[in-house]
Amino acid sequence: LKQITEKVSIDDNDLLQKIAITAMTGKGAEANKEKLATLLVQAVKGVAEVSGGKVTVNLDDIKVEKRVGERADESELVSGLVIDKERVHSSMPKKVENARIALLDSAIEIKNTEIDAKIQITDPAQLNSFLEQEERTLRSMVDKIKETSANVLFCQKGIDDLAQHFLAKAGILAVRRVKKSDLEKLARATQATVVSNLKELTSADLGNAGLVKEEKVGDEEMIFVEHCQNPKSVTLLIRGGTEHVAEEIKRAVEDALGDLAAALKEGTVVAGAGAVEMELAKGLRIFSRTLSGREQLAVQAFADAMEIVPRTLAENAGLDPIDVLTKLRSAHDRGQLWAGINVFSGEVMDSWTSGVIEPLKVKTQALSSAAEVAEMILRIDDVILGGSTKQPPMPNPGMPGMGGMM
Repeated sequence: LKQITEKVSIDDNDLLQKIAITAMTGKGAEANKEKLATLLVQAVKGVAEVSGGKVTVNLDDIKVEKRVGERADESELVSGLVIDKERVHSSMPKKVENARIALLDSAIEIKNTEIDAKIQITDPAQLNSFLEQEERTLRSMVDKIKETSANVLFCQKGIDDLAQHFLAKAGILAVRRVKKSDLEKLARATQATVVSNLKELTSADLGNAGLVKEEKVGDEEMIFVEHCQNPKSVTLLIRGGTEHVAEEIKRAVEDALGDLAAALKEGTVVAGAGAVEMELAKGLRIFSRTLSGREQLAVQAFADAMEIVPRTLAENAGLDPIDVLTKLRSAHDRGQLWAGINVFSGEVMDSWTSGVIEPLKVKTQALSSAAEVAEMILRIDDVILGGSTKQPPMPNPGMPGMGGMM
């Protein structure tokens, strides 16, 4: 496999798109695979990090969000984040340009005491001063946020109703109960710092985004954080006409993302359509001639097993598997390295020029896993067979003393 592999780089857009299209073929996203493949390649390139000639892609940096109600070809890539939340107060701005973003993982509420305590109020004036102090505390919290010049706030915990009012008056767009994972993605996308103590918040902790807006997607409001200068976190907004369609497209997209990440990490790809398996089978048969006895038969059996993949492709396409395998063997014997099966015409095609490309990692992983499973089954089989010969013979019901079992 390593001898026949081809190289792929992060700058090879055409090849990367073919890898994504191959991964989505035959799944729910097939109708829009070209459009989705373009978005996927942009997303992967947006979060990829190159260090010492090695490319690493952290798939956690690519958020896949699905929404029901629109066509799949209206899916889009947001250079930033889409968060499934809405503004906490209707008076807050729906759109903030040149956003200065504060990220908090503490609540903007009056804290309860750590110990059980009882406050006795004997005079209405005391009650008033108690409530006024609560209001002053909340106002000072909001003033602290205003001092940093933040105009957007994402809070992991709750925001008190009165604090919401003060934030709205200050023209700050606030979102509460944001998931921790989303807060971390926001930090990467906007270069903000997640602050645990509101008193410690400074202007240096703020992140930046060109635009933060609330927008209706389907039946729900969502917060879009867009136009980040160097977004290390992006969002793919996948759309589908029904829940089932959207889920299918999301699954296909996640498969394709995994393939792209694997291809870039290893930097090597091979052609699909059964071409690799046929070439492996050919190589194994040549190798088997160097052996003798049972070893030779074992290698030939392994070669036959390799041909199950193109055979299954042919059967699934309604083609005669014997005809297909004969044509493929003949093509590979003539030195056509990437000869694979065209399931639509039943003819042999050059898988590489036809754009059926897969990461080498997928092939090696599949082969090693399959071989290990086969080996495990053989070992278990041996244990069962070995154990069954040592079982004592069952007593004959007709023997003396077995009357109770008659």
